[in-house]
Amino acid sequence: MEKNLKKAVVETVLAAVASTIFMLLSSAIFAVIVKAYAPSQAVVTAVGYILKGTGAFLSSLIFVHLGRALFKGAAAGALSCIFSMLLFGAIGGFHVTAFFPLELLFSAALGALGAILGVKIRKEGK
Repeated sequence: MEKNLKKAVVETVLAAVASTIFMLLSSAIFAVIVKAYAPSQAVVTAVGYILKGTGAFLSSLIFVHLGRALFKGAAAGALSCIFSMLLFGAIGGFHVTAFFPLELLFSAALGALGAILGVKIRKEGK
């Protein structure tokens, strides 16, 4: 039991860290575009949500394996949202909005969906 718990924690943290790295790199690329074209703040906010959701989905799809994939994916998505908030807060100053709980749920839901899909793909591939 303890071995399975350790493996689950490692998978979850690995997925969350991968998602945070994806967010950091994709946001840096998007910052170059923002400097060049100066879109409105609504576009910047929407792209931020899309990047967080994409990172949570893809990292859970890749890193979460069999056994309670729904819970591990949701935890990875929520952790990636928190990690990215803390990281970007350390870089540019903390600002938590009223939408943060929705953003957290959004990331957790996409992480869970990615994990379930990844497990299904692995099962069908065998």
